[in-house]
Parts: sequence; C-alpha cells; structure tokens
Amino acid sequence: MKTAVITGTSTGIGYATCIRLAKLGFRVYAGMRSVEKATALLDEAKRASLDISVVELDVSSSDSVSNCFDAIMQSNSIDLLVNNAGISGSAPLENTPETEHKAIFETNYFGTVRCIQAVLPSMRERGSGCIVNISSAAGLFATPTQIPYSASKWAVECLSEALAFELHPFGVRVVCIEPGVVQTSIFQNSAKLSHFDKQSPYVQSMKRVGRIFSAGLKSPSQPEDVADTIIKAMDSTDGSLRWPVGADAEQFSKRRALSFSDDWVRLSGIQSDDEYSQKFEDLFGIQI
Repeated sequence: MKTAVITGTSTGIGYATCIRLAKLGFRVYAGMRSVEKATALLDEAKRASLDISVVELDVSSSDSVSNCFDAIMQSNSIDLLVNNAGISGSAPLENTPETEHKAIFETNYFGTVRCIQAVLPSMRERGSGCIVNISSAAGLFATPTQIPYSASKWAVECLSEALAFELHPFGVRVVCIEPGVVQTSIFQNSAKLSHFDKQSPYVQSMKRVGRIFSAGLKSPSQPEDVADTIIKAMDSTDGSLRWPVGADAEQFSKRRALSFSDDWVRLSGIQSDDEYSQKFEDLFGIQI
C-alpha cells in the first residue's frame, strides 16, 4: 500500500484529494493546522471505510513539520506528497503590511519547502516518489492587488521547475498543479488579509481584478476537478511538469508559453556534457 501526505485538508482541494487517493488504495495522512476541523473528513472516511489518518501539521512551523513527518516515517515510506496548504489576501501593495506579506510566503512557499525537505532524502535514496505542488493561475499571471499571493505562487512555479530538474535523474517526479478559480473557501478564510477601501486610489485596479474572479466564478472548477488532475498528473508517463485546471488557467498557461520547461527538465537526464551543451543551445540559443 502506498502512503500519501497531503497538507491543508480540512476543506476544499485537500479534502477532495484525501478522498480520491484513499479510494485508490492509498494510506492517507491528512495534515491540518487545526485538527478540530477534521470531523467532516473523518466522518466520510468512516462511512466509506477509507484509510485516512488526520495529523496535526502547521506548515508555517519548522518544528511542526519535523515532528509530523518524523512520526509518519517511523512506520511508513512516503510515496506521494501533496503541498496544498495555502492562504491568500487582497490589497494593493502600498496597503499590505510586511507581516501579512511574510505570513503568506511562510505558508505558501516556505511551508512547501519545509515539507519537501522532509521527504526528499528518503525519496531520493529509494529512487521513487512524487511531489505535487499546488500553485495557481496566479503563478502565471501577475495579479495586481494580490501581489503577495501571486508572488508566492510564482515562487512555487520556480521551485517546482528547478526541483524537477534536480530530481529527475533520481527517479523522483515533481508536478505543479495550476488551478484557476476553484469553488473553495480560501478567499473567505483569508478575508482578514484583505483590505478593500472604496476610497483607495487603487480602487479601479481592485475592481478590475475582481471582475476576473467574478468571470471565473460563473463556471468555476470544483475541488474534485483539481484532485482528478493530481491523479492524472502523478500517473502520467509523459513527464509533464505543469497541469492547469479550468478554462481560465488553461488560457493563462497558453499565453505564458511556458511549455519549454518540460524540455528543460529532461535535459537533466543527459549524461554526456557535449550532448547536454548541444541540447541547451538548441533550446535557448546559447552556447555553453
């Protein structure tokens, strides 16, 4: 039986992914910062006889991450890590306190890094495993009035691509999931980090960004759509790194023209320095 660890699982994408993976036969460890929110997930696991264990996990705390993963790995090798925990916020940069900017990065970026570093040594030594990072269409499209959130997801995009290069020779897969607007509670949960001021000089930008999300909410993706994409991505044999979810995310992905990244990752598997140099020149037009 394979073992999966998923972060941010009390609702939404994390919750749906726990259910999907457990139904596929995974032993699932559902990480939550507040385990008192686990009732719905545990009730569903009991009803459907699913192997889901809730574990306390605050990805913004190094001690919490270490304690959680150490306890799991005492009895299980982790085959799949899904970095889903995330928070958002909405305000012009001028009105975003540094503490809030840092809080978003602590969860969305550094939380992802902490969890990856916890599983990397064992995955690399075994020569197998899959790391799934939940990014966002905001990681492809610089989103005004949501700069900390968008920047944190851009950072996850960079992390995923560079890490995929590092781990490809060791047989460890890295996948970056890029949902557009999804019907979840992330923005409601992050309302305390939002500062809408009708008198703000940035009100026009705020309204225009709001229209983008309103358009997405007319036909949003569901958490189950993201969970299904995670399963397709981890089972894929073509090595694709980026997986948009939803029509809006697919459009941003096409416009960003980032498809070259899969070829970039594959370069890491080339053993010959001469061949590597030639392929690099073919891809980037630069002699090295």
